[in-house]
Amino acid sequence: MGVRKRERANKIKEANKTVAFAKLNNCPTSPRKMRLVADLVRGQKIENALNILKFNSKEASRRLEKLLLSAIANWQAKNEDSNIEEASLIVKEIRVDGGAMLKRLRPAPQGRAHRIRKRSNHVTLVLGSEVKTESK
Repeated sequence: MGVRKRERANKIKEANKTVAFAKLNNCPTSPRKMRLVADLVRGQKIENALNILKFNSKEASRRLEKLLLSAIANWQAKNEDSNIEEASLIVKEIRVDGGAMLKRLRPAPQGRAHRIRKRSNHVTLVLGSEVKTESK
């Protein structure tokens, strides 16, 4: 392996140490309902995000709270020597994508049937360090 390639690989490894993520697949909630809660915590510090999720009354907030705690645990596993308070972690990215859809039929008047779509979603949560910009 060349010197430049090795240096680039080391830079990528160092960059990956500051980022941790967690995924929630096939969550049986509609993506629209999950996005309402996800928008509340996007870009927030993790302490603030945990408080928002803990005191929100929506069911989706309970699932996102567990996911955020999992992402924090993943970050701690990557950075065993670092302190989580000093890292000033933020919710860098939170993405809610549509998942598999269960299709059911419901009886309708005059012998017809209406299709019921039971939606699910996939959530990807990425934690990153807050970038401190120094003013000159």
